[in-house]
Amino acid sequence: MTITDVPPLGDFVHPAVFYASDEEYLRLLVPFVLEGLERDQPVAASVPARQLRLLRDGLGSAAGDVLLLDMEVEGRNPGRIIPAVLRRFADRHPGKHVRIIGEPIWAGRTDVEYPACAQHEALINLAFAGRDVTIACPYDTAALDEHVVVDALATHPLVWETGGRYGSDRYAPGAVVDRYNQPFAVAPDAVTLQVGASVDVRGARRFATEHAGRLGLSGARTADLALITTELVVNSLRHAGGSCLLSIWQDGGYLVCTVRDDGHLTDPLAGRRPATLEQYGGRGLLLINQLADLVRVHTAPHGTTTHVFLRLAP
Repeated sequence: MTITDVPPLGDFVHPAVFYASDEEYLRLLVPFVLEGLERDQPVAASVPARQLRLLRDGLGSAAGDVLLLDMEVEGRNPGRIIPAVLRRFADRHPGKHVRIIGEPIWAGRTDVEYPACAQHEALINLAFAGRDVTIACPYDTAALDEHVVVDALATHPLVWETGGRYGSDRYAPGAVVDRYNQPFAVAPDAVTLQVGASVDVRGARRFATEHAGRLGLSGARTADLALITTELVVNSLRHAGGSCLLSIWQDGGYLVCTVRDDGHLTDPLAGRRPATLEQYGGRGLLLINQLADLVRVHTAPHGTTTHVFLRLAP
């Protein structure tokens, strides 16, 4: 999964917005929103809950004209932000320049989540190249680690901050996608099942849900896991050599379902394109991103491993 060449961005504008206080946040973003509304441009903001309240208060009566979304809910899995947040809003407004504020990285993101967040920010450039859209991505430089800010300079061609606006001389989104194409170790106590000639999809689904129940997954999330397991296994059996290794274990507050096969994922936007009405197939990874709390993918010429995380109830 490598971006060798990012197409010219065309009319797409993608700045990292660096702020270090609530005052800077509002100073940089409120005029951006109001200017869009004055130009009759659709505006949306998907940011963490605290910033959402801050932005709503800062916009005053104009907040009613903006689609405001909690990124901690909508973007809990970074893999669903492009199709379910950004594209969903932009595609509703053909023929108009669309403005979106998207803040997928905040201080509460974990080390397990962050690689998927960084890859998401890089892939926005590929997903929206040539689109008439501005997506401004705020970064709290006072709260985030330095390496996060460095990555932001690589995933965004532009920087907006209190001191002005300028191009990033470190822009290299493909390098970020590759750098965070990292393996995630299977736990020593994981239960595993070889799926293929002697075990079919139904057997894999039963294996996953039974062990997930033992680890504390219940209710609707068990049904979600059954769908996720089905899609992962079917994809492997059809496209990656006819067999795969299914693993289930608990990691902190998550149930982790992992499928490893011999395939190589070459499309960096797999699972991030909204499905069309005419589309046949190709919806499996999209569905997984919608259902999961986090998806981490590691792919190499010798095989691909997809890790799906579902939060366990406290």
